Amino acid sequence: MITPETLGALLNYAPGTGKLFWVRRPNSMFSAGNYARTWNTRYAEREAANLGPKGYMQITVMGKTCSAHRVVWALAHGQWPVDEIDHINGDRADNRLVNLRSVTGAENMRNQRRSKANKSGHTGVRVTRYGTWEAYIGVAGEWRQVGTFSTLDAAATARKIASKGHGFHPNHGTIRAERTDL
Repeated sequence: MITPETLGALLNYAPGTGKLFWVRRPNSMFSAGNYARTWNTRYAEREAANLGPKGYMQITVMGKTCSAHRVVWALAHGQWPVDEIDHINGDRADNRLVNLRSVTGAENMRNQRRSKANKSGHTGVRVTRYGTWEAYIGVAGEWRQVGTFSTLDAAATARKIASKGHGFHPNHGTIRAERTDL
């Protein structure tokens, strides 16, 4: 495994943008003496991470592909994260340290975006075949009914109250705006 110290020697982190940049490398880091000049011309001071297929930034360091948010965490804290790293605002490419938190898998699931299949506009709320509104919530791997209501607003309010009671993040189920400052 690559150590955080090695990452610090190879990368610079820009906390304002969350981006990683390659550091200029000395000749001693390469087996071929002239390769440092070639490498530095091509890569030094350029952004190191690329957008991966699932929307997360990825970086290849010493032949190993890593999630950029885990690399940022390791650089900032001096150790690799034990748990999952959650993007608080839901933007998978936003690796500013203020947007990252170490959480368990269950906690991470409590900060998901609203499903694209959602038709009511509120997470955990659906219309029943009788025309009423049902509020439901997933807790500990089980779906639990919060209640059935005559209006969408009443069901959405009940679901929000249940979410707070079960430790869901305030962003859970929202549609996140895309960042424009990257």
